[in-house]
Amino acid sequence: MNTEIAVVAFVQTRHSAQDDGLAEVEMLAPVISEIKERTGLNRFGFTCSGSCDYLVGAPFSFVSALDAVGAWPPISESHVEMDAAWALYEAWVRLRHGDVDTALVYGFGKGSQGVLPEIFTQQLDPYYLAPLGVDQVSLAAVQARAYLERAGAKEDDLRAVAARSRAAGRDNPYALHLPDPGDEGYEVAPLRPSDVAPVTDGAAAIVLAAGDKARELCERPAWITGIDHRAEAHSPGARDLTRSESTRIAARKAGADGVQVAELHAQFSHEELILREALGLDDSVAVNPSGGALSANPVMATGLIRIGEAAARVHDGTATRALAHATSGPCLQQNLVCVLSGESNG
Repeated sequence: MNTEIAVVAFVQTRHSAQDDGLAEVEMLAPVISEIKERTGLNRFGFTCSGSCDYLVGAPFSFVSALDAVGAWPPISESHVEMDAAWALYEAWVRLRHGDVDTALVYGFGKGSQGVLPEIFTQQLDPYYLAPLGVDQVSLAAVQARAYLERAGAKEDDLRAVAARSRAAGRDNPYALHLPDPGDEGYEVAPLRPSDVAPVTDGAAAIVLAAGDKARELCERPAWITGIDHRAEAHSPGARDLTRSESTRIAARKAGADGVQVAELHAQFSHEELILREALGLDDSVAVNPSGGALSANPVMATGLIRIGEAAARVHDGTATRALAHATSGPCLQQNLVCVLSGESNG
């Protein structure tokens, strides 16, 4: 079955660098209300969300978030305990069945509620790595150093990525408006604070629609012409950290050639360089014109936002073909690539 599926609407919060006193459902409710208003839909054939209980410190945090959506009369709903980009993948698969024609996807996270490097230690191997207490930033620094040595890149190349991302973020009304990197010490060498994604609270939602329903809801749908995700060995010591083979394979499977815009889920400046290489992106491709994760990183929504930002470029005619990337796990362990086009494959 060749079911055409498109992103027809995208909404996100104006992200915050501190706790504004809102519970997750309060943060999410305006986003859901706005996307319903934009599409004129109050009910969806399928609903899927992405979040992380560790951020909240309570089990089944996604259940309370359903208050923002409205679960009565009963809805068909699912949840992934990871970035909502994977919730979008599940929704895409559900729409491929052909018995529903719309899906609501959303993600939310409050990074301000905890210490993210410590929280993400819990995703490591529970026997060998997690007990050591090695944190997310330290692992990223190991990867950054290995990449610099393998590729012959310099720390100035990392600074350039951070500076460009922050400058783009200041032009994005939804991102954090961060200053240019200044004289700063290391967070964990070779990474400086500006090379690390900022603590961010925020949420985002996307509506997918199939076939004629997509054309009805959106003047210029962003058709998903290819989407794929691949995972590598969970242990950072069991793979080449200087390359992203899973991204390369996912891109090939998704048909990620000839794109004009690429939104990459790079939470550290060196990750953008690794991803550019894996995706084969040259200087003609606009990378992270939104500012990317280095300008706003609402954990569990950041990858979904990359898809939304790429789709927005297709919606407004800035691009006819765009790529979005999302990642999960330590050191780019699992990667998703989504290709969007102003023309469907149908």
